Amino acid sequence: MLKEMIEYIAKSLVDNPDEVRVSEVEGEQTSVIELKVAKEDLGKVIGKQGRTARAMRTLLGAASTKARKRSVLEILE
Repeated sequence: MLKEMIEYIAKSLVDNPDEVRVSEVEGEQTSVIELKVAKEDLGKVIGKQGRTARAMRTLLGAASTKARKRSVLEILE
């Protein structure tokens, strides 16, 4: 559910939605959601001063709290 949410948000933001890749690495207590987008779309996902990335992390935090797990968003270059 969390992975799909991040994928949906990222695909809505970028110019190349086909190049959005989201993978989830499950740990014992924390799952890491890795987001990879096309190089030219990296700025759109991060946003001015990281605002868009921070908003995505906030949404992920709220959703993961509701799902009773801890999730972290990593944006890969």
